[in-house]
Amino acid sequence: MKRENILIILSFVVLAFFLARMFNSGDITSGPQRSQELIYSDFKALVAAGDVVNAQIVGDSLIEGFTQGGLGYRTYIPAEDPSVIDFLRLYQIPINYVPEKSLPWYLSILINWGPFILIFGIWMVLMRRMQGGGAGGGLFSIGRSRAKKMEPDEMKVTFDDVAGIEEAKDDLRETVEFLKDPAKFRKLGGRIPKGMLMSGSPGTGKTLLAKAVAGEAEVPFFSMSGSDFVEMFVGVGASRVRDMFEQGRQNAPCIIFIDEIDAVGGSRGSGMGGGNDEREQTLNQLLVEMDGFDGMEGIIVIAATNRPDVLDPALLRPGRFDRQVTIPLPDVKGREEILKIHAKKVQMADGVDMSIIARGTPGFSGADLKNLINEAALGGARNNKTELNLADFEWARDKVMMGTERRSMVMSEKEKRNTAYHEAGHALVSALLPKSDPIHKVTIVPRGRALGMTAYLPEKDNHSYDLEFLSNRITIAMGGRAAEEIIFDEVTTGASNDIQQATDTIRNMICRWGMNKSFGPIVFGSDNQQYVLGRNIGKDREYSEKTASEIDKEMRKTIKFHDEKAKKLLRDNIDVLHKIVEVLMKEETVEGSYIMDLLGQNKSKVEPVGG
Repeated sequence: MKRENILIILSFVVLAFFLARMFNSGDITSGPQRSQELIYSDFKALVAAGDVVNAQIVGDSLIEGFTQGGLGYRTYIPAEDPSVIDFLRLYQIPINYVPEKSLPWYLSILINWGPFILIFGIWMVLMRRMQGGGAGGGLFSIGRSRAKKMEPDEMKVTFDDVAGIEEAKDDLRETVEFLKDPAKFRKLGGRIPKGMLMSGSPGTGKTLLAKAVAGEAEVPFFSMSGSDFVEMFVGVGASRVRDMFEQGRQNAPCIIFIDEIDAVGGSRGSGMGGGNDEREQTLNQLLVEMDGFDGMEGIIVIAATNRPDVLDPALLRPGRFDRQVTIPLPDVKGREEILKIHAKKVQMADGVDMSIIARGTPGFSGADLKNLINEAALGGARNNKTELNLADFEWARDKVMMGTERRSMVMSEKEKRNTAYHEAGHALVSALLPKSDPIHKVTIVPRGRALGMTAYLPEKDNHSYDLEFLSNRITIAMGGRAAEEIIFDEVTTGASNDIQQATDTIRNMICRWGMNKSFGPIVFGSDNQQYVLGRNIGKDREYSEKTASEIDKEMRKTIKFHDEKAKKLLRDNIDVLHKIVEVLMKEETVEGSYIMDLLGQNKSKVEPVGG
C-alpha cells in the first residue's frame, strides 16, 4: 500500500478516537464508571429523600458520588448556590473534597484542536493528490499527457525481433538513420520526416515495429493510445496533445507513438456532435502540433491504425504523416521466419520443419503465429512432454484455425458416416482436379462448429487467381454435398458453408472480376458502402432489374454445372471414395499422401475447405 494511503487511514483512525472521546459522557479525570447526569434540582430532591449515599466535590463546580442503588451520579453546582455544603451537612451526607485535575497545556491543545488539525492535514494531502502531486495524478492533472515514457536502456526490441515484413523494416531503417545522424541528410537539403503512419490488419506487428525503431535509434520512446486523449471534459484532449508534444520537445530527439490513431483522427464533420465536438478539437490540436508555426525538430510521430480509410485527409498530407507504411500479412517465407523467432522460446525436438506449418497457415498474422506456438507449448505441457515435435504444432494450428477438438461430442454412426463421405468428397475432387492445392489431411474429428475438415498445404501463397483455379475451387466446394447425394440420395445442412463459398466466388467472378463469358469484362456495382451510424447497410445497386435477373440466372447455371461436374468425378472414382471413408471410420484422420497413393498419382497435395 502507498505511504500516503497509510497516512490517510491512520489519520482517520486517530480522528475517530478523538471524536469518540469528545462525545463520551464519562469524565476524563476521575469518578464513577457508571454515572448519570443529574439536574441540580433533581440532585437536591434525591438528597432530601435520603437516596444519596455520599458526595465528592471536585474543584468548585462538580459533585459526584453514589445513590442507594449503587448507581453513580454527577451534577454541576450553579454559581448562584454557594450553600450546597450546608445543604449536604443538613442531611448528614458524607462529603469528600478532591482538587480538580488539570491536564498539561499541550494535552489540552491536542484534545481541543487535534481533530481540526487532522482534518486540515487530510484535506491538504487529498488536494495535493488531486493536483497531480501523487503518482496517479488527479483532478487537476487531467489535462496532462498519459504517454508512457521508455528510456533507451529500457527498449530491448530491435529489428532482429521483427520478421515477415522486410519492406516495412527498410522504410523504418531510414527513420533510425535520421534520428542517429540527421546532418547526413541535411547536407543535401533534406529534412527529417515528421510522421510515419503504419496501417495493416490487426496483429501484423505495427506496435512491435515502432518499439523496434526506438530500440534501434536509442532515443526516448513515448507511447499512447488514441483513446487516451479524449475524456468527458471539454478541452482535455487538446491539452493532453499539447503536453505530450511539450514532453517530446524536452526529450528530443525522441519518438512519439500513437496507437489506434483512428480513435481521435477520424474525418471531421462525420460525427453526431457537429463540427465542434471534443474529438475534433483534439484532432485540430494534433494537426497544429505536427505542422504548425512551432517546429518540432527531432520529434518523429509514428502512428498505427487498422482503418486508414477513416482518417482525416489533413492528417495524411505531407508535412504531417510524410510516409505511409503498409504492414501486410506475412507471406509463407515471412510466416516461417516469425515461427522460428517465437519457437526459440520453447523446447523443440530436433528436425522440426517450420516450413510445413508456415505453408499450412495462409492468412495468419504475426500475433496468430505467436499464439499458435503458445498453444503448442500448452498442449505439450498437458501431455507431460519434454519437447515439442511437428505433431504438436499441427495440433495447435488446427485448434487455432478450427477450434478445440470436441471428442466428447456423441455422433450417431449414420451422422459419422455422412460426415466421412462429405469430407472424402472434398478431398477426392481436389485430388482429381489440376491447379488445386495439395491435400494435407482429412479428419472427421469435430472442431468448433465443423463436424469435419479437409485441410490443404499450399506450396506458395497466391496473390491472384486465374479462371481455372477459381472454377476448380467451386467444384471442390460442391464435392462434399455431391458425395452425400450420390451415396445417401439426400443432402444435409452440413454443406451450407460450402454453398456460401461457391455462391460468393461465382458472384465475384460475374460482378467484379469479369470472368464470365456471357457478361464480359464489366463490373456490376461498386465497392462504395452505405453507412448509417457507423453500420454497413449494403451497397447501392448500379444496374437494372433486368441485369439483376440475368446475373441470378447465370449464377444458378454456373453452380449447377460445377455440382454436376463434382458428381461425375466422384462416380468415376467411387471405389476410391469408399476406401477413403473406410479408413476415416476406423482412424478418423487420413493423410493426403494416402489419397494420392490410392489414385496412383505422385502429386503431394494447403486452408480448410470442408465444413
